[in-house]
Amino acid sequence: MKVRDVMTNQVDWVTPNASIVEVARLMKNKDVGSIPVCEDKKVVGIITDRDIVLRVVADGLNSESKRAKDIMNSQVITVTADQDVHEAAHLMSEYQIRRLPVVEQGTIIGIVALGDLAIEKIHVNEAGDALSDISQGAHH
Repeated sequence: MKVRDVMTNQVDWVTPNASIVEVARLMKNKDVGSIPVCEDKKVVGIITDRDIVLRVVADGLNSESKRAKDIMNSQVITVTADQDVHEAAHLMSEYQIRRLPVVEQGTIIGIVALGDLAIEKIHVNEAGDALSDISQGAHH
């Protein structure tokens, strides 16, 4: 089965100039822990809730003055819609991430979450292993 069969087509993303408050509100409203950062629908980074805590809150920085580009991780792990879901599950486990942007020639077209693999009853063992690794903080 391919990523396109389980991915979500509606993707929320922010621009590099979005404030950290905007990013956090979007995470809260969508109940997600990471948000892609895009320029002209091209993925240039990703921000996690952990990034906000460690790079803004813990350092006592003003969340209104910090922008997405200031704290985003520009080394984004992505998949294509044509990749097999086994590969997506493997990447999630290997890199300790729960959501992968789905890109086509660099342009974001969707997102696949760990829950998409489990909810669809696809490769439940792989998804479970990935979640277990992520939860335990195992490093490969």
